[in-house]
Order: sequence, then C-alpha cells, then structure tokens
Amino acid sequence: EFMQASWEIEEVQAKGIQHLASLVKDKSAFPYLLKCTEVITHAMKTHTASLDLQVEGCILLHEILSQALEQGVMMALDERVASCLLHTVRKHSENEVFISMLCTLLMMVSASEVAAENLRKVGIIPDLLSILRRFLHNDEICFSCCAVLWSLAVSENNADQAVLASALPVTSAVLQEHLQNGVVAESACSALWALALQGCLTDSDYEPTAALLLDALRMNPERAVLVRNGCLALASLVRLSETAALAILLDPKGSGVELIKDEYHLHLEEPGVAEALCLLINEMVQYDEVMLDLRSQKMEKLLCEMKLQFPFS
Repeated sequence: EFMQASWEIEEVQAKGIQHLASLVKDKSAFPYLLKCTEVITHAMKTHTASLDLQVEGCILLHEILSQALEQGVMMALDERVASCLLHTVRKHSENEVFISMLCTLLMMVSASEVAAENLRKVGIIPDLLSILRRFLHNDEICFSCCAVLWSLAVSENNADQAVLASALPVTSAVLQEHLQNGVVAESACSALWALALQGCLTDSDYEPTAALLLDALRMNPERAVLVRNGCLALASLVRLSETAALAILLDPKGSGVELIKDEYHLHLEEPGVAEALCLLINEMVQYDEVMLDLRSQKMEKLLCEMKLQFPFS
C-alpha cells in the first residue's frame, strides 16, 4: 500500500523494494512476497531511468522466483508483468551486466506456460534476438535467451511463425559461437529443436542446420540432455526433408551413422537418449535411399541391441 500510494516517487519505490528484500530470508513471508511481484515490476516500469532501482527489483524478483521454483510453486505472471519486464529490457538493452541478470529472470519466468505465453503476446521475441546479436560473446546471456526462446517456441497456439523464422540464423550463430560450451550448446540445441518443430526452416536451412547439430554432438558427446535434444532436433529436420537425412549420412566431418552408434554406447543407461536415437532412425528410414545406406552400415544390429537393453520401454 505504501508503494502503491506514491508510484511517482522513486525514493518510496526504492525503499519499498529494499524492505521487501529484507523479508526474503523469512520463510513465513514467502506467500506474501509472491503477491508483490506485480508491485515490484510496476515500480521498475515507472522508474526505468533508475538503473539502481531496476537492479534491486530484478534481484528481488530473482529471489522470489528461486524460492517459488524450489518449493514447486509455478508463478504464472500476467500480461501486465510481462509488459513491464519488456519495457525494462528495451530501456537498458545496452547494459550487458544488467541484461544478463534480466535474461536469467526471464528464463525463470518462462518456465510457466502461462508466463511464457504472456511474454510471447507482448512481443518479446524480436528483443531477445536483438540481445543475442549484440551479446553473442556472452555465454550467460546466450544460455538464458535460448532457454526463453525454447519456452516461447514450443507454445501450441503459436502465431509468430514469421518472427520465429527470423530466430533461426541467430540461434545457429549462438550454437556456432559456443560449440565447446556444453551448457550453452545444450540450450541452443533445444531452441533449434523448437524452431524445427514449428516448421521455421526453408530448403536451404536443412543441410547447414543438420551439420551444425552434428558438430554439437561431436563436441559434447558426454552431455546426455544435449545429445537427446540434438537428436530430436535432427529427427524434426529429417521429418521435413530428405536433404537433412543425407546430410547426416554424408557429413564431410565423419559418418553421422557412426556418431549415432557411438552416442548410444556412451549413454547405455539413458533411456531418453536411446528413445531420441530411435526416433531419429525411424525418420531416416522413411527414405528408401537412406534406409539402404543404414542397412549397409548394420543399423539393424544397433536396433537389436537397443531392444535388448530397454525391453520394457
């Protein structure tokens, strides 16, 4: 009430946020802090010129969201809150340290389907792409933005086909830039999978995107989630075009089929990886020429191994 009575007075908002922040460690205050997110974001939107207030508000929201996630509470932030966060993104889009913090917050928010949908409605995707282009070197920003893109792109009622299509070159650039950083590569592979699911690729995209995903698998063979999501992304590409399947077979850097076999044997205890590999192989055998090649490379033997390893899956 103290904050709501004096929106225009920056000092009142700053003091209010500081006082709320002092209550974060008190577990009994958590249910009340959950109700304060709209007040905090509104204070941030009203005083966007004050970087100090933005930072303190962002840290406080991060603390509240962290506690919510720890306790399994999904915070479905509404459209007004999403709009406030977008306003803040645009006002301070060139401040790398603050944007890194804010993108982490957006990633946490987008874990909720409702919040992700609201972020999509207020039009945050072009801003995320702009941030990625500007801070392509920053692994934390790239990781967070790709995670948000994934959450927004997998939305079932997605009407942003043209906007999402523009995300492909930027997401590919992130993966290319951070191939050796498993955490970022994993996030970028997930985003590419979502874009493939939404049919955001053109004929000229299939081969280079498949080659890039294979590079990610080669560079990070031990990361089960990356392997799973990378294979699911490849399966989506192969479903759309035989060109992607041929790109896997004829990759100049090495046989994609041998890579598939190696990944399976490396993750024998991971049913999720085996399932993704099966899905990829299943998409590949839809093309006669590809199926003949897989037979010649004794893919049946691998499938029999999988069947024995996971008889109840």
